[in-house]
Amino acid sequence: MPPNQPPTTTAPPPSAIERFFGGRPLAVIFKLVLLSVLVGFVLKVLGLDPFNIIRSIRELVEYIWDMGFDAIVSLGRYFLLGAVLVIPIWLIVRLVRTPRGR
Repeated sequence: MPPNQPPTTTAPPPSAIERFFGGRPLAVIFKLVLLSVLVGFVLKVLGLDPFNIIRSIRELVEYIWDMGFDAIVSLGRYFLLGAVLVIPIWLIVRLVRTPRGR
């Protein structure tokens, strides 16, 4: 006689919305709101505000426009400088999040 086993139930697959958000939409939105408030607080403590950021972006575009082709070299250097941090962090996150047992 086989031992009494509870019936196995499988969870329904996540909906397209849940796959898009990476979880339950309300939970993800709540986390994003909290993270936004935290980042906003840190930026305010550092003396930044959205208008400074927008002005800085506008000035960067004007600076690039005024520089001409030298701007491409500068952008390349900025890219490499950022990529030194962004790419390894992205790679580590992807490797940590890979599904196990496939």
